[in-house]
Amino acid sequence: MLEPPQLLRRKLFYQGRKFAYEVNRYRLPNKVEGELECIRHPGGALVIPVLPSGELVLLKQYRFTVQRRILEFPAGTIEPGETALSTAEREVQEESGYSAETLKFMGDILLAPGYSDEAVGIFLATGLTKLESPPDQDEDEDIEVLCMTPEAVEKAILSGEIIDSKTISAFMMVRHLVML
Repeated sequence: MLEPPQLLRRKLFYQGRKFAYEVNRYRLPNKVEGELECIRHPGGALVIPVLPSGELVLLKQYRFTVQRRILEFPAGTIEPGETALSTAEREVQEESGYSAETLKFMGDILLAPGYSDEAVGIFLATGLTKLESPPDQDEDEDIEVLCMTPEAVEKAILSGEIIDSKTISAFMMVRHLVML
């Protein structure tokens, strides 16, 4: 159940192409007033692609913010006019090179609710077909596509090889469906 605070003053510090940074004065539901920082984000979609073999498609992607390549499921930001589902359809094709016959919505996760409103819709993709000519990736993307068994993904999470929170959360949402 939503309990929106009362907005007393809004101050936008930065509006970028993917997010905005605000410092606003609020009155919270408990009547406390204060200035709180927030990153406003349009949200995203993450896809867990499952091959007919049962393997999962992951990406080894360079992330400049952490200055390294990390293992993660295909994911992206919801663009204007898109839904989480259409973003999932686009991202699985662009990043993994597969199209999905079925995308089943599994739920939403919040990435960092202490300072951001970003929610990511999680989708399980089945009926994958390798695209002969996948769409171009974004210019700043440096991606290697990998296929791993669910057991190998779980082992990589437990060993600290997979550290991406959205990938770990998404895997836990579908673990009971993909591990047989």
